[in-house]
Parts: sequence; C-alpha cells; structure tokens
Amino acid sequence: MNGPLNTATPTRLGPEAFGAEDSNYSGSTFREVRDALFANPYYGVWGGAGEPPLPEYQVTLRSLFAGILPFGQRLQFPAASKRTLDSHADLRWGTDGLGFRRLLHPNGVCLTGDWMITEPTEYSGYFRQDSRGIVIGRYSIGGPTRRGRVRSRALVAKLYPTTDSHSQDRSRPAGLITQQDFGGGYEDYINDVELRNAPDTHAWRRGLSDLAILMVTSFTFVVVNLKPTIRQLYEIAELGKSDGEATRSPEFLRLLVDEAQPRIAGEGLDFRDEIMAQIYDRGNPEPKRELVFHVEVSDDGETHGFGLYQKRTIRNWKRIGRLTFREAVVSYNGDFVVHFHHPGWRIDRNDPSTALRKYAHRVG
Repeated sequence: MNGPLNTATPTRLGPEAFGAEDSNYSGSTFREVRDALFANPYYGVWGGAGEPPLPEYQVTLRSLFAGILPFGQRLQFPAASKRTLDSHADLRWGTDGLGFRRLLHPNGVCLTGDWMITEPTEYSGYFRQDSRGIVIGRYSIGGPTRRGRVRSRALVAKLYPTTDSHSQDRSRPAGLITQQDFGGGYEDYINDVELRNAPDTHAWRRGLSDLAILMVTSFTFVVVNLKPTIRQLYEIAELGKSDGEATRSPEFLRLLVDEAQPRIAGEGLDFRDEIMAQIYDRGNPEPKRELVFHVEVSDDGETHGFGLYQKRTIRNWKRIGRLTFREAVVSYNGDFVVHFHHPGWRIDRNDPSTALRKYAHRVG
C-alpha cells in the first residue's frame, strides 16, 4: 500500500498469531523498513492546508477479546502477546498486504535516527563507549491521543549495527522497549515524561474502563512472559558482541527528552502532532530540527508492590549517551505493518541459556 492514506483503516485483525512471515524471517535492512514506513502517510504534507485529521484507533475490551466469537476461533490477544516475544520480523504484511491491527497502542508516530554511547561503561555490545548505530522507533500512546487526559506514552526501537542507512547487509536489529507508568501520567508535554524499560504501575489512574483493559493485559503478560512490566536489555548488550565475549547488560534504562527541546504548545494537542512539530514546521516536508533523548542506565534498584500497583526505586542513574531522531512520519504502515519484537524474559539477563521461551513453532 503506497501513497498518502486519508481514509479510515480496516478494522479486521489480520495475522495476530505467529505465522509464516515470522518463521521465515532472515533479517532486514534499515532502508527497507524505513521506506515502508514512509510509503503511505496519512497526509500529503504534515500540517499542510486542507489535510485531513489523523485517524484515531480505539482499544476496548471487545477488541482485546476479539476472536472469542464466532465460535471456534482462539483468543487473539494471547496469540499476539506470544508473537511479539517469539517473532523478530520487522515488517508483517500478511497475505493481503494490509498488515495487522495492534490490540494495544494502535496510534503512533515512527521516527528514524541514530544511537550513540558517548561515555565509558562496563557493558558489552552496543552499550560500549563509542558504539553507534541507526535506529527506527515508534512513539505511541496508551489512552487518549490528545493532551489533557491521563495517558501512558511508550517508545520502542530497532537498533541496527551500522551507521550506513543504505547498507544492503541484512541483520537482526536489537529491540528496545520503554514506557511511561503503565497507569499513565498527567504530563501534558513529552518533555516531562520519563520512559523506562521497567516502568511503575499505578493502574487506577486511567479510570474503570482502562483499569479492566490493564487487568486483562497484565494477566495475559504474566502467563506469556512471567515479568510483564520489565523488558530486559540484553539484545543491545549482545549486538555486535564478539564470539566468546560475555554479555554484560544493564538492568535498568531510561530515556529523557533533552532539556533544550522546545515545548510544543496547544490545548488538546494530539501527541503525534507534538512529536512531528519537534522536527518539522507545519506544511514543510523538510526536517528542521532533531528530537534528542538522553540514555541513562542503572543496576541499582528494587520493586515494591505487585500486580496493578508496582513502584520501582532506582538509584545511581548514569547518563551514557543519546538517541537522536531526525525524521518522522505518521502512516498506515507505521500503525499496521511495522512490528517491534519484545525480548523474552531470562532468569539471568546475561545468560541466554536461562531464557524462558524456547518453543518450536509449526506453521500451517
């Protein structure tokens, strides 16, 4: 599907479960994923005169339980949860080329840029000092898209082990998964949001309807992956690591917007317009600025509480680098086709043999 897309997207679920595209995955190039994301924006030029409003997709209990009816279909949300852990596919087109509907965080803006570690560290792979790679990210929202409501932002990313955006070498990028408090926060500006691989959970903040959704989500994630509120960082620590070198991964990571970033004003502003305005001027397709996040890590912290209330005390954060985005797009393929793998849980994050999910998939 190519060209600007100005109409509502399909409501059918698409290929939620692990399938042939997932089992046949053999890596990707940054360029093929980037070009797919920019192929069909929801606009001709973002912020241009006469452009339609961005579509807004809703998350409901009915959509999470989709598949229970008609009789005979299995629940799609557990299947989708397992697929995000087991599939490394970067683009999931499906047989009809229309991708799949996200059951959580369906509204997002995709970004490209680079990852750089500038400070000495004790870690391996792309956490080492002077490591630099190119990145494809997706900034999304749990809850309303517009400012003035409790929302939970998330930023996920693929890190490629190259600085050449036109490289034809296929690779399996490392996954980075970060989010704000699962229950959401009251911040109006992305500038004030802390994104962590191990967020807090204050489930009651988003009201009764979203509380029910969080309960279903939490229960499913516990069944599928044991630790539903932490996404380990070992894939980055193993990217570019030499054979025989031990994995040394930090336990905690957070992303903070650089203090010099502008604050984009606007009552009821859509978060996607806020992010686009960090990089572009309305009506001008050429990037004018960068969106910079600081990368900080720590190994000193503990969790208090359980279930729908968890509070993490993390100390001794160390700023080691930055994540810089230079272009962005809000597109159909960014909402329905791109896929971000979530690292599965390891009992010891530095030991691959302790991974919990070791299933062989059969397709067909």
